[in-house]
Amino acid sequence: MKSKNEQEKNDPQEMIGEDVEASEAQPQDETQSPVAGAEVVEALQLELAAARAKSDEYLDGWQRSRAEFANYKKRIDRDQAQTYQIAAGAVVRHFLGVVDDLERALKNRPRDGEGAAWAEGIELIYRKLLSILESEGLTLIEAEGAAFDPNFHEAVMSEENSDYPSGQVIEVLQQGYMLGDKVLRPAMVRVAR
Repeated sequence: MKSKNEQEKNDPQEMIGEDVEASEAQPQDETQSPVAGAEVVEALQLELAAARAKSDEYLDGWQRSRAEFANYKKRIDRDQAQTYQIAAGAVVRHFLGVVDDLERALKNRPRDGEGAAWAEGIELIYRKLLSILESEGLTLIEAEGAAFDPNFHEAVMSEENSDYPSGQVIEVLQQGYMLGDKVLRPAMVRVAR
C-alpha cells in the first residue's frame, strides 16, 4: 500500500492544483502588462534624457576647449610676430644710420667725370640696401607737404612761412621709417606756424 505522501504526489487532481498555484506564484512577463510596459518606457525616456544632457555637457566642454585652443594659437602667432618685429626693428634701426649717410653722400654727388660713375655705384648700393630693408617690412614715412602728426613726425624747427598753412611740414631733415605698423623712427621735420 502506498503511503499518504506517495499518493499525494501521484494524484493527478492534486498535481493540476499545484501547477495552477505554481503558475500564479511565478511573476508575469513585464512586456505583457500595459502598466509595466509604460513604466519601462518612462524609465528608458528618463535614461535617454539623462544621456542627452550628459552628451550636451560634453559637447559644450569640447566646443569651449576648441575655442580656447584656437585663441591660444592666435595669441602665440601674434606674440611670435611681435617678437620677430621687435628683433627685426633692432637690427634694421642699426642700418638706418648707414642709409642716412648714403643719402647725404648722394645729395652732394658729382655729376660728371669719374666721380659720377663712382656715385652711380654708391646709388646702386643704396638702392639694394633699401630693397633689402623693404623686404623686411620697412616703409618710408611720407612727410614732405603733409600735415604735422606727432605720431609720425618729430618737429625739430618751426617757422613762419606764408607759402604753407600752419601745421604743415615744410622740409624733411631726416627720413622717418615704419616697420610693419610700428614707427621705427619718426621723421625729423621743419613745420610751418
